[in-house]
Amino acid sequence: MTEGPLRLVIVEDDPAFARTLSRSFERRGYRVHHVASPDALALLLGAAAFDYAVVDLKLGTASGLTAVQMLHAADPAMRIVVLTGFASIATAVEAIKLGASHYLAKPANTDDIENAFGRDSGDSTVPVEGRKSSIKTVEWEYIHATLVECDFNISETARRLGMHRRTLARKLEKRQLR
Repeated sequence: MTEGPLRLVIVEDDPAFARTLSRSFERRGYRVHHVASPDALALLLGAAAFDYAVVDLKLGTASGLTAVQMLHAADPAMRIVVLTGFASIATAVEAIKLGASHYLAKPANTDDIENAFGRDSGDSTVPVEGRKSSIKTVEWEYIHATLVECDFNISETARRLGMHRRTLARKLEKRQLR
């Protein structure tokens, strides 16, 4: 980490959410940069370094996991928090493997994100729930894992799942990935 203001990059394709998050972190003393895609992030990483990053999992048609990988490659000590509107086991595991420090489900506020930046290790006291997954939850997690494998390509995901593309599109409309 550096002396002076903490440097934060927000990788988020929703401009309103990014603006709100940026302002909140700026009030806390962070120097904030915002990009909306992995391509824009690549350009920014060539010109600046960061202590922290907040990455949306779904960036339009791109995957936030690509951004996590790029950020971790640029600086393995960077604290990276992934945000997503639908948390799944598959994407949480992949995000952590690729270098994310923490994974939060939306809605998450600045306090939640800043607390995640500060956590260096896991918490073994978190209760292990005995709740069984419903068939719908298992189906959704399987669909989501396949989406991640296919880099969010709907046609390829439908092919691998053995379902019609329109059927998959209807299922995805019911449960947004944001």
